[in-house]
Amino acid sequence: MTDTNTFGGRRILVVEDDYLIVAEMVQELQASGADVVGPIAGLDKAFERLEALSGIEGAILDINLQGRMVYPLADELMKRGLPFVFATGYDNSSIPERYAGIPRFTKPVDVRKVAAALLSD
Repeated sequence: MTDTNTFGGRRILVVEDDYLIVAEMVQELQASGADVVGPIAGLDKAFERLEALSGIEGAILDINLQGRMVYPLADELMKRGLPFVFATGYDNSSIPERYAGIPRFTKPVDVRKVAAALLSD
């Protein structure tokens, strides 16, 4: 069980195209006090939400979204200084070197570990 206010109302963007995998994670995030934006299944929609909504304080990104890689969104989050993690089945060797410092979690993710990574600053 997760702490009921770990995220303290922080707005967390969840970008994942497999609803069966993400449903439990979203419930756990919400139970941990996150204001969840998503899940968002496509890269274009994720960019739209990022532009339209203020106050996003972190993100959880699947690497492969319906055959498109999430890296352009990851680059934008890095540019904005927003923390994010990868939640994926990909191993570290398949992720570009520029993301070496970004935490990678294997699905299903442990929300407590994700929280620790996103809230470490």
